[in-house]
Amino acid sequence: MQRHATAVWKGTIKEGSGTLDSQSSVLSATPYSVKARFEDESGKAGTNPEELIAAAHAGCFAMQLSAFLTENGTPPDSLEAKAVVTLVPGTGITGSAITLKGSVPGIEEAKFMELAEKAKANCPVSKALGAIDISLDATLA
Repeated sequence: MQRHATAVWKGTIKEGSGTLDSQSSVLSATPYSVKARFEDESGKAGTNPEELIAAAHAGCFAMQLSAFLTENGTPPDSLEAKAVVTLVPGTGITGSAITLKGSVPGIEEAKFMELAEKAKANCPVSKALGAIDISLDATLA
């Protein structure tokens, strides 16, 4: 299986900007720029690579955990995973911190935590991010 996305950048690094398009069309001429990446803390000026990595990580983790919970005989009612990716200018991406709120009927908290840690270690995006620190703060509702 392969998936693709295309980036088109025009202009200099400081004054230029680009657009992103994805195979699914979820991203379609989605703007990105230095301002969106480094200056706009509101996150409204466009997307950036770190936001996209965070979305990929949160989504992949939630899917992987759902699979493990289902295999355990305790499918989730809901899993809300948020990933916060940290970029240190001059150093690079240093971490992804996942916060999880899960509603899983019939599971003991220890088993939930065990499967959440297993998902953190085994989701394909976590594996791809192996060079950075990945943390997990999980809560069972």
